[in-house]
Amino acid sequence: MSAEASAGSAAAACIPTTQSSGRGSEEEAGVGCLVGSKYVKLNVGGSLHYTTVQTLSKEDSLLRSMCNGGDEVTIDSEGWIVLDRSGRHFSLVLNFLRDGSVPLPESHRELEEVLKEAQYYRVQGLVQHCTSTMQKQRNVYEGVCRIPMITSVKEEQRMIATCRKPVVKLQNNRGNNKYSYTSNSDDNLLKNIELFDKLGLRFNGRVLFVKDVLGDEICCWSFYGEGRKIAEVCCTSIVYATEKKQTKVEFPEARIFEETLNILIYENGRGSGTGGVALLESSSPGAGQSEEEGASAGGGDRRVRRIHVRRHIMHDERGHGQQTVYKD
Repeated sequence: MSAEASAGSAAAACIPTTQSSGRGSEEEAGVGCLVGSKYVKLNVGGSLHYTTVQTLSKEDSLLRSMCNGGDEVTIDSEGWIVLDRSGRHFSLVLNFLRDGSVPLPESHRELEEVLKEAQYYRVQGLVQHCTSTMQKQRNVYEGVCRIPMITSVKEEQRMIATCRKPVVKLQNNRGNNKYSYTSNSDDNLLKNIELFDKLGLRFNGRVLFVKDVLGDEICCWSFYGEGRKIAEVCCTSIVYATEKKQTKVEFPEARIFEETLNILIYENGRGSGTGGVALLESSSPGAGQSEEEGASAGGGDRRVRRIHVRRHIMHDERGHGQQTVYKD
């Protein structure tokens, strides 16, 4: 006989059990005793745990009371003690009883969940550990709005793939330029950065805003929903002057704001349906040239709108008194 089977039979033998009416698959135990058993099998909300009576009895808790017969326990037909609680944090409770200390989660929400479990099982040491950690977190001030900075391509891919919120990325690398800038480019570049900061504050908590200063683009906005790129707005163009080429940075404020509003349909997974795609496809191109890649409208929904604002400006083809000609 295996150790697990012998432990289960010992636990069942130590606790007086009665057959439940009309159900032959489960047994209900009355007030019993686990002192004669060395090992205990626990089924906590479907999460199975194998431990000892000695571990459960380390603190004056509900678990010790279950071991010495102070509280009723329910044992199924296979000898598992059934506890009607979530088993998500029960291993943390057991590790605290084993070691006397345990690393707590950094998330305030998860920390509150652990505290609730510790209070239910009446493990006072873990309760004090949770409350002191929460007090330290309250004393440490953290900014409400935080914008991560991308350090590598792999980090960017992982961040976008795992984020449950829509993502807006501003790629800003002023040094990646072979030509001189036009007179208004610096001012427009600053306007793009200022708009990014304002949008980050306005949609904080609903959209994840990230910055990329290592990419190849001088100024480019990317919009993501459900882990994939939805749209892109490139704000740079090459100006072919009479004697030299120059780089021009535009500030398509209305287009950027529109794309930010469009990706809100992917908030909380709402963009999975056909309605969200229809809303994206009905969006007007606005100023600049729009390119759609991937499947056609009738074949699929995996398309990326790429908007290049005033891509090439030919000054040498302009006659006297005529407007500038824009060419692709």
